[in-house]
Order: sequence, then C-alpha cells, then structure tokens
Amino acid sequence: MNTLRKYTKFIPYLYFLSVIMYWFTTVNATEGVSAYPILLFSIPFIWQLVKPSRKLNFSLGIVFVCLSSYLILAYVFDLLHIIHWSKSSRKILFYGGLLVVGNFVMSLWIVRNSIKKVF
Repeated sequence: MNTLRKYTKFIPYLYFLSVIMYWFTTVNATEGVSAYPILLFSIPFIWQLVKPSRKLNFSLGIVFVCLSSYLILAYVFDLLHIIHWSKSSRKILFYGGLLVVGNFVMSLWIVRNSIKKVF
C-alpha cells in the first residue's frame, strides 16, 4: 500500500506527458519537423518528476485548471446552444470531451498535491 501511495503522486505528470507525446506524434506525422516545439511543453512536467518544486507544481496546476475550465465552458455553451457549432467542430468536441475532463481532474490532482505538501 505504501508503494502505491508513493507513486500515485506522479500520475498527473505522466498523464500530461503522455498527452504531449500523443500530440507530438500526431502533428509530426502530418507536419514533420515543425512539430518539435511541442516537446518544449513537456519540460516542466519532466522537471517535476526529476526535481520537484512546490511553486512550479502549484503554477502548473492552476494554469491547467484555468485552461480546462475554459474548455468546460465551451461544452456548457454547446449544451445550452448559445454558440452554433458546425458538424466537424461538434465531432471534435465530442471526442475531446474525455481529454478535457481528464485534464481538469489531473490538474486538480496537481493542485491538491502542492497544497498537501506531497513533495
């Protein structure tokens, strides 16, 4: 049980790293070399795995909570039909829904870890 508790604090960082790697491989297949700047987004998460910092941890959590909240608002507006979406954008919204919820949960987990003094 202690081993599981010891490694659960790394789950949000590994989640965001896997999303960045997926994004990179998808864009790299279509765009080529211009996809490499996407890898720069992984630096803060790798840094948190190697040398944890409470300030960076809290900053990452707050930034991604704000971004995820913005995307959740887009879903709420879609449900209320305030904004008219085309068929292709609805398809993207549908498939991206799990990603948005996952990002929100993982960013809240990062904030909780920084408040809880896990590191």
